[in-house]
Amino acid sequence: MATITTADFRKGMFIEFKNEPHQILDFQHVNPGKGSAFVRTKLKSLKSGRVQEFTFKSGESVVEVSVETREMQYLYREGDVFIFMDNRTYEQYHVQSGLIGDFVKYLRANDTHQLLIHNDSVVGIRLPKKVRLTVTEADAGAKGNTATGATKVVTLETGARVTVPLFIREGDIIAIDPETNSYLERSA
Repeated sequence: MATITTADFRKGMFIEFKNEPHQILDFQHVNPGKGSAFVRTKLKSLKSGRVQEFTFKSGESVVEVSVETREMQYLYREGDVFIFMDNRTYEQYHVQSGLIGDFVKYLRANDTHQLLIHNDSVVGIRLPKKVRLTVTEADAGAKGNTATGATKVVTLETGARVTVPLFIREGDIIAIDPETNSYLERSA
């Protein structure tokens, strides 16, 4: 663990804050006309998932935390615990649903995901930009209803429900942005 200053901050970096590992989601160097400079940050706790804002004095030292990213295969769910397997060592990790958040709606057995590891325990999951899933239930769109960009709600193979354009049908494969839970495109 290396000591860094606020000048070294980068988005996505992991630091120790209040004796817990946190990820820097956003930061801004502020140099007011009067008074000393400071760095305004948005930090996400890797243990609780809670996001909070904090202001550091410019040049203040913090400890950088080493967090490793590993490819793991999602195996199955056991209540509120999700079982993942490391693709290299075949070791299994038990991950609480709180660490995965809303992404649980898009987990499929045997899919590979990037998990964040700190001190040999899972502290989070790196969300993909897109998730491709098959539509299992979709109402037929009414003809002539497309002038206003009308939408409907469909059910995906994982049970998740998402709002899509009317032209999406049952059996279509669509791409979803897991961060915003929004439809992106229809895939081939």
